[in-house]
Amino acid sequence: MKRRTRLQSGSLSTSSPFITLPEGWSPEQALAVFEIVDELREILWHRYGGQIQQALRAQRSTTGSTSQLDIDYGDAPPF
Repeated sequence: MKRRTRLQSGSLSTSSPFITLPEGWSPEQALAVFEIVDELREILWHRYGGQIQQALRAQRSTTGSTSQLDIDYGDAPPF
């Protein structure tokens, strides 16, 4: 799954967008779609919340070397 980032204009950007929104929705149409998506998200979370958390954890976990995170507390601070 590709992570989307919000641009200054408020639109979302991915390397290959899979959803294109119409340009001419009325505020009422946009609200209706927003409410449907919000409800869908709530249903998905209730049904798959634990699995979603595991998948997010796996995507965000560090798999590379953590040698840069090692701190030598024996040295005096440089300040």
